[in-house]
Amino acid sequence: MSSRLTFVQPEGWPRPKGYVNGVVTRGRTLHVSGQVGWNAQGEFVAKDLPGQFAQALDNVLAVVRAAGGKPEDVARMTVYVTDLDAYRSGLREVGAAWKERFGRHFPAMALLGVAGLVEREAVVEIEAVASLDDEAGPETT
Repeated sequence: MSSRLTFVQPEGWPRPKGYVNGVVTRGRTLHVSGQVGWNAQGEFVAKDLPGQFAQALDNVLAVVRAAGGKPEDVARMTVYVTDLDAYRSGLREVGAAWKERFGRHFPAMALLGVAGLVEREAVVEIEAVASLDDEAGPETT
């Protein structure tokens, strides 16, 4: 768990599953733009939602790592999917992809069903915010 994140749970509320209700951060803030499920060459290898979800998580983490962070530095995430039923029916695979990359770290999250995404082959897009150590410098281009 990142020492830069403090999780907030209002007293008396039911414990959330797969997210937290609030996160207080300190340190440098990294805003990760929407990442779709394509590989580094811009190709959609997976056509299904769980496969693209896993790749989109990898892409988010590539940006976080390039800035000097790690998965447990992710404080907030918004997931956009074009098919809520595909998300619901793929929860086992989605959960496995999450666990493989983030373990039991759950940021503040939202998931929204959308009519479409800019990339026509994309079925999921993920944006994130991470709280990074003040000393670690980002890789720059």
